[in-house]
Amino acid sequence: MNWHSQLITLYLYVCKHYEQTLCVYSQRMSNHADLSFTDEEVITLYLFGVMNKRTDIKQIHTYADRHLRDWFPKLPGYTAFVQRLNRVADVFVPLLTLIQNEQQGKNDNQPWLIDSFPVALAKQGHRFKACVAKEIADSGYCSTKNLYFYGVRVHIVARENRGTLPTPEYIGVTGASHHDGKIFDQICPVLHNNYLYGDKAYLRSDAKQVMEDQNLVVLTPVKKQKGQNLNADEKQRSTTISRIRQPIESLFSWIEQQTGIECASKVRSYNGLLVHVFGKLVAAFYFWNFVRVFSS
Repeated sequence: MNWHSQLITLYLYVCKHYEQTLCVYSQRMSNHADLSFTDEEVITLYLFGVMNKRTDIKQIHTYADRHLRDWFPKLPGYTAFVQRLNRVADVFVPLLTLIQNEQQGKNDNQPWLIDSFPVALAKQGHRFKACVAKEIADSGYCSTKNLYFYGVRVHIVARENRGTLPTPEYIGVTGASHHDGKIFDQICPVLHNNYLYGDKAYLRSDAKQVMEDQNLVVLTPVKKQKGQNLNADEKQRSTTISRIRQPIESLFSWIEQQTGIECASKVRSYNGLLVHVFGKLVAAFYFWNFVRVFSS
């Protein structure tokens, strides 16, 4: 699929869902607002830019201004474009849900994989002065990346797809300080009759009864106690489980490579953070479910 077809297909997809359901999530304009550049065009340009590896709004607007003026003759200036984009920030969450419901290759028989990745507004020492999007963002630590940061975590529960990336079923965003184990306590009630593979953070002995009632088996690497040496069986178990859950790490790596989602240092508002996180997730999964399929 060439870029012309991608742009047209994306625009028609956005228009269809915006007219049916998404329009109720966008902020209402004043009676004197100039709507010659539509919400559908704002959303389409942002998603198209992200899918083509433009990682921030300035790059997206510059590219559109230079190369897509014939397609979007009413494109406003950069500041107005950012304002319009922030006004439709709430559209991206339900749009992501729609894409998940339409995703290809969904297999309900496969086990779940669970993990999270950080989205940093500020890192290391800079996190102490950060105050953007306090409605959800706060300071925390990511042990996987050995990173202290101010921002949010994106939590994903995905179905294993052997030979390819796993299929996300549940996606949530919390403050950076929220521990993975606590988030698992919240998502656990909707997980039934299956295996779930996670890292050591998801080993929750206090949720044992709930998991038994739901016939949910949570498998994690063996957590070594202080001064303990793992025996051969425990090492083999940990290696096997880590190998099974490795695809979700590959999914996170692919999302980051495709969208640059983990660095949000240029975000300046709560709505801007919603656009950065959910807009980029929408672009990534739309590309995976539709563009990649038709291009292969």
